[in-house]
Amino acid sequence: MSKAKVATRLGDDGPVLADTRAAKWHALGDGIEIQVLRLSRVTGEWALYVRMQPGSRIVLHRHLSPGEFFVTKGELKYDVGSAPAGTYGYEATFEVHGEARADELTEYLFLGRGAVAYPGPDGRIDFVLDAEFLERLVAGESLQAVTVRTGTA
Repeated sequence: MSKAKVATRLGDDGPVLADTRAAKWHALGDGIEIQVLRLSRVTGEWALYVRMQPGSRIVLHRHLSPGEFFVTKGELKYDVGSAPAGTYGYEATFEVHGEARADELTEYLFLGRGAVAYPGPDGRIDFVLDAEFLERLVAGESLQAVTVRTGTA
C-alpha cells in the first residue's frame, strides 16, 4: 500500500488521501488557519482541517448549505453550545451563527456542501466561503477580504 499524499481534488474524479501532517496551512484570519483537504467545483463540496488559536473567533455567518464537523482537539464554542474534542456536529441549511470561538487551541475537520455567507455590518453579504474561494486560496491568490470576517476577540 502506498503512503498517503497531500491531495486536493478540483472535481469528482477519484479518491483523495490528504495527509494533515504534511498539508499546507492557509491563513483565514487572525489566529485561524485551514488546510484544504478536498474541494469540488462540480458538487460544491469541500473538506477543511481547521486550527483556531486561543482567542480566535469566526463572526456572524449563515450556512447556505449543510455542513458537518468533528472536533479533534480543544473546544469549539458557539451559540448552539460547546463542542469539546470528540464532538460531532451538524449545521443545517440556512442556520445562522452569531459567533464561533476557541478559548484554547482547537482543531476540527469541517465538511461543507456549498457556501457559507458572512454578512457585513449593513447585513449585505460581505464574503462567501465556498469551493471557488478555496480553489483561489490554494492557487495562492491574495484574498484579504476574509480577514475582515474573522479575528481575535
